[in-house]
Amino acid sequence: MPAFQAVVFDFFGTLTRSVRRGPQHADIARALGCDPDAVLSVLDRTFQIRARGDLGSAEATLRWVTEQAGGRPRAAQLQAAVPARVDALKADTRLRADAESVLRAVKQRGLRTALISDCTHELPAFLPSMPIAPLLDVNVFSVEVGRCKPDPLIYLEACRRMRVAPEDCLYVGDGGSHELTGAAAVGMTAVRLAAPDLADHLVFDADEDFAGLSVPSLTAVLDLLDPVPALA
Repeated sequence: MPAFQAVVFDFFGTLTRSVRRGPQHADIARALGCDPDAVLSVLDRTFQIRARGDLGSAEATLRWVTEQAGGRPRAAQLQAAVPARVDALKADTRLRADAESVLRAVKQRGLRTALISDCTHELPAFLPSMPIAPLLDVNVFSVEVGRCKPDPLIYLEACRRMRVAPEDCLYVGDGGSHELTGAAAVGMTAVRLAAPDLADHLVFDADEDFAGLSVPSLTAVLDLLDPVPALA
């Protein structure tokens, strides 16, 4: 196992437990005058274009989604719904019990830490309030850089900001968005988090063909960072 200078983490399903949409999403749809199932259908089939920021601001994106679902929202409805969506996604998000301790342990080893997330406007809005935020040196959000995994540029942007080479990075993810094969393609060492709770995780474009390393927990990642003593 090579010595690493940085560890790059996915967010949803990796630093967090499995994610499912909670009841607040249906409430937001109704407040916008839409059938909740119609809105969820639009959200599911348009994740990548929303996660790349192709539709503009959070409010413009939500207007487009609502209209695709048959609604005609008023400006005041949209203005109220934007922070409501931030609250809804934050409510869906539960950090893994060992997320903070693992990030702290990585930092204590003198390594850099980065987050790369395929996400819409909400994650950049609420991540700073989470206890892991001070433990991340770099955050690369797809909605801000206009690229989603497995596009090489999203990984290389994290490396550029950390000032490390891809070959010096360990990438940890649950496998959504073909992120593991994407990380390996740019030279990172990729490892799949295969935690039991991920069986019901909301995931798009799962990296089912990845055949590399896997670990059962975030804590197990630390074993990959500590060199094995040479045999006498």
